[in-house]
Amino acid sequence: MRSITFGCGGVLALLAAVACGGSSGVSATPSTGEAQTTTTTTTAATKTQITTAAANTQTTTTTKTAAASIAPPRVSVSVSVPAGNGGGAFSSPRSLTVPRGWKAEVWARVSGARFMAWTPERALLVSVPGNDDVVELEPRAQASEPPRRHVLLSGLNEPQGLAFDTIDGQQVLYVAESGEIDRYVWLGAAGVGARTVIARGLPAADPRGDDVHTLKSLVVGPDHRVYVNIGSAFNASTIDQQGNPPRASVVSFSPTGGDMRVIATGVRNGEGLSFAPDGVLWSAINERDQIPYPFHGAYGGLADAYGRVIQAYVNDHPPDELVALTPGRNVGWPYCDPDPSHGLAAMGFDDDVQNNPGGKRLDCATLAPINRGLPAHSAPLGFHFLEGSSLPARLTQGAVVAVHGSWDREPPRPPAVLWLPWSRARHNLGAAVTLISGFQLPNGSRWGRAVDALPGPDGALYVSDDTAGAIYRFVP
Repeated sequence: MRSITFGCGGVLALLAAVACGGSSGVSATPSTGEAQTTTTTTTAATKTQITTAAANTQTTTTTKTAAASIAPPRVSVSVSVPAGNGGGAFSSPRSLTVPRGWKAEVWARVSGARFMAWTPERALLVSVPGNDDVVELEPRAQASEPPRRHVLLSGLNEPQGLAFDTIDGQQVLYVAESGEIDRYVWLGAAGVGARTVIARGLPAADPRGDDVHTLKSLVVGPDHRVYVNIGSAFNASTIDQQGNPPRASVVSFSPTGGDMRVIATGVRNGEGLSFAPDGVLWSAINERDQIPYPFHGAYGGLADAYGRVIQAYVNDHPPDELVALTPGRNVGWPYCDPDPSHGLAAMGFDDDVQNNPGGKRLDCATLAPINRGLPAHSAPLGFHFLEGSSLPARLTQGAVVAVHGSWDREPPRPPAVLWLPWSRARHNLGAAVTLISGFQLPNGSRWGRAVDALPGPDGALYVSDDTAGAIYRFVP
């Protein structure tokens, strides 16, 4: 990652170096910055773990120093709850840790809120897959006042992804249902007009699946094509590679429908989709769970731990991913698992024990390295590059990703909103630092979980929470 220098002036200098004052807000756990991983070395026969205290200390120190160099000073603030927005998770006072100078407020209550999109008229659309509808929130003259709310679309099938575009002078709204992609004529204050289904029969529920991902996200490209993620039906299985389109992929369609193209495969569940400033499509990917130990040798009290699921290894393997989806790319799943032994940048792969022992089905060394990893089981969802947004200038030089937190890690990986710097020179994202946290209590229980983090036209950052049933407004 290139060197980045930030100034010390004013509340909006959010990414000022720690020397500018205040605490770094960087945790010693892998939930911020580079993960603390066990260093490994490769021999001709196998990979042997290095478990010396000196090696672990060196890795941890380097990690914290790198993250602290760009970490925003952060403070805990009380979450403001306007009249009418209380109850449920907000029956008790709540606090969140945010960049110094920011405030946090519960702007709206939307049970099961998932992904968001701003209308051309600056209302906020929120998908609610659990209710099969899309809600429209219209801001009031006083921005912090709870918005006017109505159901824009109902009777859908697990809608999630939302995006606007203009085709031949007509504004349109795309909605990703679990099995199809819809396009609606946008009528402004009058809502939506005629619907066109541009893609039918997309893979959704699969009775054979053990970890079915039915929800779909979408983004519109500069070419006006619609890019859609199709998540896997399994935690780790080769069956998902056999369909048309294959699951665990990202595909695109023409704006009028048809002309499907498979953009990338091996994308286990890439719900976060966003175009980088250089025009390349990126995905935030949830990797597999309960991964077996991939090396022959002693680990976890076993003389030969190969193929065994061991909690200490699962805790930090495999990392989740942020990946540039160049056309034709294979991201590895289910044959190759990202290897974080040398950090979370430009990661190589280990052979998956279940589906590719010994690399017999796919030579993982032939795959392009993972552009940027996130600590294992972060569960990234909403993902947005911020260039051109109304957020403070230094934030626009990067991307935000909302991480939902883990289910199979001990202790649990906490939900959060992360920020990552973008390097124009390297066309890559740098190490993640935590922007917003506090949804998880010290005992590991959670009162909220971040799903999407979207900059607003008013210069605030809006975050959806499907557990607390809320839309937060974070105001610099």
